[in-house]
Amino acid sequence: MSGKKFTTTSGIEIKEVYCQPSAMNELPGEFPFTRGIQKDMYRGKPWTMRQYAGFSTAEESNKRYHYLLSQGTMGLSVAFDLPTQIGYDSDSDFADGEVGKVGVAIDSLKDIEVLFDGILLKDITTSMTINATASILLAMYIALAKKQGADLKQLSGTIQNDILKEYAARGTYIYPPGPSMRLITDVFEYCSKEVPKWNTISISGYHIREAGSTAVQELAFTLANGKAYLKAALDKGLDINVFAKRLSFFFNCHNNFFEEIAKFRAARRMWAHITKELGATDPGAQKLRFHTQTGGSTLTAQQPMNNIVRVSNQALAAVLGGTQSLHTNGYDEALSLPTEAAAKIALRTQQIIAFESGITDTVDPLAGSYFIEELTNELEKASQLYIDKIDAMGGAVKAIEQDYIQQEIARSAYEYQNEIESGERVIVGVNRFVQEKAPAENIFRVDDSIRKMQIDKMNVLKASRDSKAVQEALQQLGNAAKGSANLMPYILTAVENYATLGEIANILRAVFGEY
Repeated sequence: MSGKKFTTTSGIEIKEVYCQPSAMNELPGEFPFTRGIQKDMYRGKPWTMRQYAGFSTAEESNKRYHYLLSQGTMGLSVAFDLPTQIGYDSDSDFADGEVGKVGVAIDSLKDIEVLFDGILLKDITTSMTINATASILLAMYIALAKKQGADLKQLSGTIQNDILKEYAARGTYIYPPGPSMRLITDVFEYCSKEVPKWNTISISGYHIREAGSTAVQELAFTLANGKAYLKAALDKGLDINVFAKRLSFFFNCHNNFFEEIAKFRAARRMWAHITKELGATDPGAQKLRFHTQTGGSTLTAQQPMNNIVRVSNQALAAVLGGTQSLHTNGYDEALSLPTEAAAKIALRTQQIIAFESGITDTVDPLAGSYFIEELTNELEKASQLYIDKIDAMGGAVKAIEQDYIQQEIARSAYEYQNEIESGERVIVGVNRFVQEKAPAENIFRVDDSIRKMQIDKMNVLKASRDSKAVQEALQQLGNAAKGSANLMPYILTAVENYATLGEIANILRAVFGEY
């Protein structure tokens, strides 16, 4: 008998065999939703198949969106470049070298109009991975929907709008935590009245995991951030049975197949109890709805075609874990932005799982597995220890301010890298089964001339817009920011007058300061 110890990536020991049946007797669609938030799950309809896309200019990204929609994508997921994410226009000195590189450059409503040219917003759901400038991008999307004549009460989609994970794991924040939380709760309040089907936040574990956390830490820190948003909205006087229905989550899915499935099941159960403890009585406000993206940090530049298998494994775990929406990475994303061919294979991976595998024919097919049930319990227990510690510190904001969450993630990332370098953790093609590196083919690069194109467009816009109306709108926004009014109507007015993203962000910088 081998004395080797087997553990998950979070260090939870895996027994050789599991024999004790679970005492759980839950049903899908019923509190605490461990087995899924709908009674019929994918028997009713499949998850939303999204592909994350956005690069270069709005014109180029628009072409990719039309291509993905023609291939069967059911929802769009927009990637924005770094200047857009941190509130700088393309002509800013801070934008040099980054315009259009990791996503599409958006400087004004004019770019959004081009980005969605030929696409009716009333007919699709759009997810926007944007945080510090989320309120501005949402205002642009709403402004375009109004121009298209859409019923805002029926408009649906998601903005990430999760600033706490930016402080903890990613870094694209602008304002201090207090004003940032104000912007987020302003969006909650505004959308609950004006755009009630919009998901006002996607509380993101994805970037926490990409920064090097374990599955347990991803679960714990994400739910702790979720609690902070709930409490901030309650402090603002909002009704948890209303606003909590529009909160969604965004999780990563890595390679440890069973741990990832158990993580999703534990997340639903834990969130149901968290919301109930904070006063939610409506089942819709107790349900954890989530989007999943396969793990970007698990992709290897070595032998990149192996990533097709990794993505398939992760996508399968996300579906067995009960995701509502899924993005599958392109196999070449460790090298560059995904090519069209890689994006199509990634989408086909989801379609094969949905329509050929048979795993969607029954709800929560792994329920009752002794291993899955106990692993779900173990992940919950380990995550709850973290949440209890964060609660004792005063909540997620305090824990981030004290650098606790950042240090825990950094420690795990360091340990993980050491395991790879020592060979204790096998990465196929990287530290085992290595072969001579072949030159990369079909690398997708964004040309640096994009910045000049964006600046030229901005100059034309500024020459043609009503400058007086822009200045009045920006001044009114600044005055409102100094008080306590909801800022969304003021941002929307500025956007509709073609104020640029950088102009709006700078007005708020002047009032709130930078962090």
